[in-house]
Amino acid sequence: MEYRFLGCSGLQVSVLSFGGWVPKGSGHGEDVVHECMRTAYEAGINCFDTAETYMDGESERIFGRAIKKFGWERKSLVVSTKIYWSGSGPNEFGLSRKHIIEGAKASLERLGLEYVDLIFAHRPDDLTPMEEVVRAFNWVIEKGWAFYWGTSEWSAEQITDAHRIAEKLGLIGPLMEQP
Repeated sequence: MEYRFLGCSGLQVSVLSFGGWVPKGSGHGEDVVHECMRTAYEAGINCFDTAETYMDGESERIFGRAIKKFGWERKSLVVSTKIYWSGSGPNEFGLSRKHIIEGAKASLERLGLEYVDLIFAHRPDDLTPMEEVVRAFNWVIEKGWAFYWGTSEWSAEQITDAHRIAEKLGLIGPLMEQP
C-alpha cells in the first residue's frame, strides 16, 4: 500500500480509505462490513472514514465493534468521522459550538474510542459564524478528542475564511477537504 502525508501534516494515510456509508435497508450485514474492513486493513489500508449521520450512527458503532473484534492497535489506524447531522432538533444539526462538541462526544461513544484522528465539518453552515466553527473544532482538538479537523464539500472561499480566522486567533485551521 502506498501512503501519503495528509495536507501539510506529518500524518501518513493510505492512498485508499475504507468508507462507512451504507444506506439503510441495503442488506449489508455487520459481518459483511467487518469482513470488508478486515480485508482492507490486511491490504494496508489504515484510513477508515465514517460520520455521525451514516445509518443514524450505526456505521460508527459497526466500525468500533470491528476495531475491538480484530484487536487492532489504535496507533495503526487513522479514523475519521464527520459532524453536521445527528437529528431533527434545532441543535442536532449544523456547526454550532454546541453541536460540534456534543456531536464529537457522541461519535466517540459510538465508536468506543478515546479520540479520532480526523474530524470533518460534514457541510458548510452559513447560519453559524465561522469564528464559532473554528473555535469549536479547536476545542475538540485541545480536549484530545481529535488530532486534526477539516471540511467536506466546502467552497474555496469558505476554507480560506476558516484559515484566515484561525490565523488571526492563533488557532488551527482545517487541514483537509473531502469533496
